[in-house]
Amino acid sequence: MMNKSDAVGIAGLRVKRGATEVFDGVDLRIPRGQLTGLLGPSGCGKTTLMRSIVGVQKISAGTVTVLGAPAGSRGLRHRVAYDTQAASVYGDLTIEQNLRYFARVIGAPRGDVARVIAQTGLSGQAKQTIDSLSGGQENRVSLAVAMLGEPELLVLDEPTVGLDPLLRSELWAVFRGLAAAGATLIVSSHVMDEALRCDRLLLMRDGRVIADTTPARFLADTGQDDPDAAFLELVRRDQEQHPRSRRER
Repeated sequence: MMNKSDAVGIAGLRVKRGATEVFDGVDLRIPRGQLTGLLGPSGCGKTTLMRSIVGVQKISAGTVTVLGAPAGSRGLRHRVAYDTQAASVYGDLTIEQNLRYFARVIGAPRGDVARVIAQTGLSGQAKQTIDSLSGGQENRVSLAVAMLGEPELLVLDEPTVGLDPLLRSELWAVFRGLAAAGATLIVSSHVMDEALRCDRLLLMRDGRVIADTTPARFLADTGQDDPDAAFLELVRRDQEQHPRSRRER
């Protein structure tokens, strides 16, 4: 049962895509004020789970409660931010123009544009158009848009995929700062070393949460000191318990 310390509570979640059952009764809770990593291989259901949390995914059964209200409720629109894998910004506008536009749309305070530009390290590129940026810089702009209005919950779908190690490290520093300031973050990735940057981990395979743990327990429980090896050990154990995956049925 969800309690007041939880940002997200999911019970009996079922999602179908055509004839394929993506989730068959997922139950989980995500605490407030922490950085929760949602990790697993591509196609395991991470994006579908995130879409369910922000209320844009059609579900066939179960409940998803976010900040005390049903996912997708009108009252959550300014409390929850969703950064998708594809950057949702206008290529012919500058970074600053994009942020000013989205700040007006959501009614964010006037000073928010300067704040998120500084927090995401984009001050030197603020006058550049989106089309002139690298992929990593464009990802930062998309994150900056999500940060406008200081949402209580940020849901970030693979925000660091394809970035070089320096850019990834800088973005994780931003995530950590947001969590330290009281925000709840859910960050998905298929890069296992990013698990060690989180407070808490939800590890997924084939539409199931195969571990709900912390970075330290993730390594200790598998007897590994490398996150890739630890995840492979979890997969091995999961295959023993579920020898036939949903895709093979």
